[in-house]
Amino acid sequence: MVSEMKNEYTPDYVSCPGTTLKEILTHRGMMQAELAERTGRTPKLINEIIKGKAPITPETAIQLERALTIPASFWNNRQRQYDEFIARTKEAISLKKHISWVKDFPYCKMAQLGWVSDTVDKTMRVQNLLNYFGVVSPDSWCRRWKATCVAFRKSRSLEADQYALAAWLRRGELVAQSIECDPYDRNAFVECLVQIRALTGLRPSEFQPAIVEKCAKCGVAVVFVRELPKTASGATRWISSSKALIQLSLKYKTDDHLWFTFFHEAAHILQHGKRSIYIENQGWETSEESEANAFAEKFLIPPTEMRKFLAKNDFRCDIIRAFAKRIGIAPGIVVGQLQNKKSLPYSRCNDLKRRLTWSGQ
Repeated sequence: MVSEMKNEYTPDYVSCPGTTLKEILTHRGMMQAELAERTGRTPKLINEIIKGKAPITPETAIQLERALTIPASFWNNRQRQYDEFIARTKEAISLKKHISWVKDFPYCKMAQLGWVSDTVDKTMRVQNLLNYFGVVSPDSWCRRWKATCVAFRKSRSLEADQYALAAWLRRGELVAQSIECDPYDRNAFVECLVQIRALTGLRPSEFQPAIVEKCAKCGVAVVFVRELPKTASGATRWISSSKALIQLSLKYKTDDHLWFTFFHEAAHILQHGKRSIYIENQGWETSEESEANAFAEKFLIPPTEMRKFLAKNDFRCDIIRAFAKRIGIAPGIVVGQLQNKKSLPYSRCNDLKRRLTWSGQ
């Protein structure tokens, strides 16, 4: 699991270093003019430091160390803390202007999943989202995710939500960072897919770690990320020139959809470019999506086997189960393809599909 950034305590107010300096001078009964003489600084500069109009530079910190026997590190830390406080105060004012931006995201659901910290403070929500996406402002977020949002808007689905999608994709990136992969090897990946096809009949607790391990050896990080409302069941993109990412959810909650989506996304890696982000979404059909669908369909059930099976026109559940066993795949996959081809009503043989849920649900 990827560890989450925790919000550290930030004081509501930090006095300027000059306030501390003034207190020390008062305690010692030393006038500002005397300190100026001891440090070789002008009385005006000492006064500006005390009033917070001038900073304590590293050079001045060393001079204060000699004149007051208080370590330069103390003065440097006080100045750093004050500078950071001022910067964060200014940032908080700026973040308040973007509170409405947060409303576009399913923040409560993200907090429920542990992706961001749960808080009712609207400004803190802006900050948490920026930290989550690794950007400094909503404008930089738009630039970073522009290509993704444009691609997703091509979908004709009324369920499309580009902000939820971006959050889901970002989670995939974060999880993928923890998966060490060998450099991408196309031939090895093809062979890997053959091995993974044989895992379709296993339980999720068995096939999930096997998929991740096998694909990582081929240069492909496979991540399973809980879906957000109105997102996608799968996505593919390249993290680098030698590492690809397949991201999967359980949006449709059955094994036939999960396996078809996995091989669909694998097709994008094998057949399409490295610069695009491919997002699976019902109702969105491009030539590349059609090619990926065809690949997944043929890889899971060889066309010759499917033609012979269709020709028999006998799709009782026990017949489907026997056919699936003979060709070495889960019976739910056969049901899914028959239903997609309109050869089997969507109301029949659904008990051959394995229902999938996230652990802990």
